[in-house]
This record gives sequence, structure tokens and C-alpha cells, in this order.
Amino acid sequence: MRGPHNILRLIRTGATLERTGAMRLIMDAMDAPPLVRGTMRFLAWPFQWLGYKGDTSMPPALRALTALGPAYIKFGQVFSTRPDIVGDDLATELRVLQDKLPPFSVAKAKASVAQELGHDVDALFSEFSEPVAAASIAQVHKARLKDTGDPVAVKVLRPGIEKAFRKDIDAFYFVARMIELLSPSSRRLRPREVIQHFEGVVQGELDLRLEAASASEFATNITDDQGFALPAIRWDMSNRRVMTMEWADGVPMGDNDGLDQAGHDRAELGERVLQLFLNHALRDGFFHADMHQGNLKVRADGDIIAYDFGIMGHIDEYTRRVYAEILYGFIKRDYKRVAEVHFEAGYVPADRDVDEFARALRAVGEPIFGMDATHISMGGLLSYLFEVTERFGMETRTELILLQRTMVVVEGVARSLNPQINIWQVAKPVVENYIRKNLGPGAALRDLRKTVMVLSRYGPRLPQIVEQALIRQSTPQVETKPAIRWKSVFWLFLGIALGGMTTVLVTVLGS
Repeated sequence: MRGPHNILRLIRTGATLERTGAMRLIMDAMDAPPLVRGTMRFLAWPFQWLGYKGDTSMPPALRALTALGPAYIKFGQVFSTRPDIVGDDLATELRVLQDKLPPFSVAKAKASVAQELGHDVDALFSEFSEPVAAASIAQVHKARLKDTGDPVAVKVLRPGIEKAFRKDIDAFYFVARMIELLSPSSRRLRPREVIQHFEGVVQGELDLRLEAASASEFATNITDDQGFALPAIRWDMSNRRVMTMEWADGVPMGDNDGLDQAGHDRAELGERVLQLFLNHALRDGFFHADMHQGNLKVRADGDIIAYDFGIMGHIDEYTRRVYAEILYGFIKRDYKRVAEVHFEAGYVPADRDVDEFARALRAVGEPIFGMDATHISMGGLLSYLFEVTERFGMETRTELILLQRTMVVVEGVARSLNPQINIWQVAKPVVENYIRKNLGPGAALRDLRKTVMVLSRYGPRLPQIVEQALIRQSTPQVETKPAIRWKSVFWLFLGIALGGMTTVLVTVLGS
């Protein structure tokens, strides 16, 4: 239940960070200003006795986040891919959150499997291992099918995970409302809509049937992608809290030493990860939105294997084109066009100055080009972007939140493989290919064909639609005037014209 009682949850958050020693560590890693450091510690210190103690055998950051619960663990997973923001030491420490959290017992996992699938584990599997990976929401066991002997991965949700997430999300809603109340300028960021979006994503991740469906759709889309593969889902052994899929052998993407020993080219892997993500986002509009190192392996043949499809992103075709044009404009350093796209899409209020906005975008983009990637502070870049968006009144686009977050995560993965990678150079061929196929004359013809096909479906109903319009226009309650009669005649002829045009265009385009 959302309400002031969540204040206790938030106080405990700060108190836990202070009690475990994570507050100072995080402030140092993120190079927080002295005023922020002092304020945070001043507010948290008196209440540290309310903080969770956590597992004292863990380092401070891990101890705090795991004690606070699954939603906080999710944030830690994101930062584990961003050494440029939190530093190499803390990023390496947080990587444990991806798949090495404390597991729950095998007995509980077997009980959940039996309850969901309707059969005892021994009737389905000849082997069922201890947990091989444990994350914030579920853990994975390696098993062997009793009938075929094939190895599989069995994913099982954590007991009580739904209730745990509910508590955290309620607290986040409370924070969002307080932010909007105390800082009216923040309303343009739509904090409550952001939390609502996060809640929707989490709810999808808590139903493994939806994850299985996402994996199936994703597999259909990437059939022709070279160097990329997905494990197949076993639908007959999957349900809401249990999912079974092929076992994926390979070197974890986060194990650089293992990748080197296996003879893989880490620089090429980093480029491929970035390009695959952009292809999935732009070409398909359906992408893996949790592509951190814990969800990626490299097979002996060099193929990248992705798994854990609980968080998938979807963007419509129009938004994809806008996003591609923005990226393409930055790549070409055409900041005027990037600014125009923002205005055309309604991302920036129409009363703002497009030239001034273009200059602000130039200040964001120019430092990226001609510099070593290791010299670019993404934290500083994002901070400046925030100032720009605030100055020009841009509102948070909730449909792009997941895309932007995943872009940050994937870039972090690529940089962990190759610190010298330049995201713009790697993205250029993918974006150019999308622009060529989707914003040229051929794309215009495809759009016209789609429009005509939609109109053609209304062809048989046009007489009825026109008749209903005429009846509404001539009701007794409305005084009949010549202008109204002429309007009816106009709609009648427009309906006839559209019907005729639709028939002709369908015939021409279909031939």
C-alpha cells in the first residue's frame, strides 16, 4: 500500500548504506561533491541503528544492496557495467550481483518445480544440481532430462519474490510523489511514470511464461544474425514460476581472462555486442533489455549466447526512426538536424529556439569525436545532458527509458571487453544501414502500401460511415444550415473518392 509508511523504508535505505559502510564507498566512487556527501551522511547517521545488518562476510556495497532487496540489487547490476561512473573496483565488486547472490535451497527449488509442473523432479530429470547461478529474482539449476539425457537449465523464481518487489516499488512511488511535490521543476521528468514503467517491467519478469514467449519471439527475429544464438525453450517443462531451456555452454562474458585463454578477440566481441543490440532495437524494435555480462556467454566457436529474457524492450516503428535519425545526426555531427528531429517528434516544446538547441547539442556531441574513449566521462556527459534537457523543457519519454538504460548497460559491457572502443564508430554502419532502408524512397512506398491496405479494409463500410455522418448532421436538435449541408456533401464525396483511390492503389501496388 502506497503511503507515508514508506518513509520508514527510505530511512532504512540510507541507514543501511551508512551502517554497512557503503555510503562512503559509493560517494567516493561516484566522486560526489562535498555538500552531497555531508548532507547524505548527516541525514543517515542518526538512524543507522535502523539499518539492516546484512551479511558481514560481504564487502560493504554488496552487503547493503543484498540486504535492501531485489529492486536495489537491480540498480547494482546496472552500475556493475559502468566502471567509468563508479570506478573499476566497485564495478568489479558489484558484478557479483549479476548471478552470484546467495541461493535458496535445492529442496525449495524442487518443491516449486513439482508444484508448477505437476510431476516430481525425479520423474522429469535424472540429475538436478545445486544452484549454478543465483540472481535477484530467480536461480538456475543444471539438470538432465530423464527421457533423452540432454542437459538443460531450469530457472526457478525465488520464494516470496513478488511480495519483496511490491514493498520496494511502493516505496519508489512514494519517493516519486515527494519529488514532484517538493520540486515542481522535476515534473517534466515524469517520475511516477518512470516508476510505473519499471513496475510493468518487473511484473513481466516475475512470470516465466512471459519470459519464455519473449525468448521465442526473439529467436525468430535473430535467425539470420551471424555470431549470435539463443537456447531453445522447453515449453512442456515451463510454467509461471519455472522455465526450462537448453543448457548453454561457454565462457562468461565477464571473464576476460577466460576469453583470452579461449582465444577469443575481445575487441571484436565488444563491437559485435553493440552492433547486435542496435540491430535488434532499430531493425526489429524488440531487444534484450538486460544484456549485462551475467546474461551473456561466448561459445567455443565464438558465437555470443544470450539468455535471461525477463526484461525485453519494445519500441514502435515511428520511435525507431526518430531514434535512428538522432543517432545518425550525432554520427554525422549534423546537430541542426538532430535538433529538428527533436522538434518534429514533439520532444521539445515548439516555442523553443531550434538553433539554440542545436548549439547545446553540439556542446554535448563534439567532445565525443576525436578523443580516446577512455577520456570521455559518461557521468559528466549525462550530467550535462540533464542540464540541456531542463533548459529546453524536454519531458521524460517513458517509451525510451528502457532503450536508454540498455544502451548504457551494453556500452558498459563493450567497454569491459575493450576499454578503447568508440561507440559512435561502431554504431555508424548499423545506423546508416537502417537509415538507407527505412528513410528512403523505398520506405515511403512501403508506408504508402501499408496506409492503402488499412484504408481498403474500410472500403465496404464507407457507405455506412457516410450515412451515419449524414444522420448525425441532420438531427432535429441541430439547426440545419447550408454550411452543414455542404459539409455533409463534402464528406460524402471524400468517402467516395477515398474508396476509389483505395481500390486503384491496392490494385497497382499489389501487381
